[in-house]
Amino acid sequence: MTTMSPRRRASREKSRPSVFWLLGAIVVPLTGWFAKLEISGGDNLPEEGPYVLAPNHNSEFDPLVVAVAVWRLGRAPRFMAKESLFRVPVLGWALRATGMVPVSRAATSAAARETIRTAEALVEHGRGVIVYPEGSLTRDPDLWPMRGKTGAVRLALAGDLPVIPVAHWGVQEILPRYGKLRVWPPRKRVRMVFGAPVDLSEFRGQQQPAVLARATEVVMDRVTDLVADLRGLSAPTERWNPSAHGQTETGRLDS
Repeated sequence: MTTMSPRRRASREKSRPSVFWLLGAIVVPLTGWFAKLEISGGDNLPEEGPYVLAPNHNSEFDPLVVAVAVWRLGRAPRFMAKESLFRVPVLGWALRATGMVPVSRAATSAAARETIRTAEALVEHGRGVIVYPEGSLTRDPDLWPMRGKTGAVRLALAGDLPVIPVAHWGVQEILPRYGKLRVWPPRKRVRMVFGAPVDLSEFRGQQQPAVLARATEVVMDRVTDLVADLRGLSAPTERWNPSAHGQTETGRLDS
């Protein structure tokens, strides 16, 4: 297991006063009650500059664990969130105050232009963003990463940003997918690994749907490999496709 370096602890982004400090004072100890987080590969997260972080997603508790890991590594955790959430009182203010990124799920030219503007803003401010490439909790019955959506690579290619694959395992023991929070015993072991940036150079500067789909497969292959390493198992040869099993790809999964 790798450990974070002193210079990463003193990251300039984390050292700037912000709303994150207030939220961190609440979220970090709260998450620490539930999860004993073990981080490896932390040096793959850039100390400065923009990036896209692409984690697997199998529990509603995932964002808290990922956010704490990114915070520990010296970066401010910012997520892409549904644009409708920004219109919710109080929540919308918190999302804007922490620099979260609104995203539209509509596949329109306006949404494509918004992706480019978002990428430009990330580059301009040197910020990273966390994007779940699956778009929702995995539908795979064994919690393997399912088919990905193109949002993460679309954003990365629009701004020529590095994509950092992330895998974690153990969060499902805290809050099973669409299940109930398990308060006891506390400090369940959660392992997380940050992989090396995914090589997307062959797709650079392209935004055609077929290209985005191929690039997404490359990212999902890497995320799946990391999950397989954590689990000590071989991943399925075919990635779960919700539509092929009569499932919706967003929203709550009907059992």
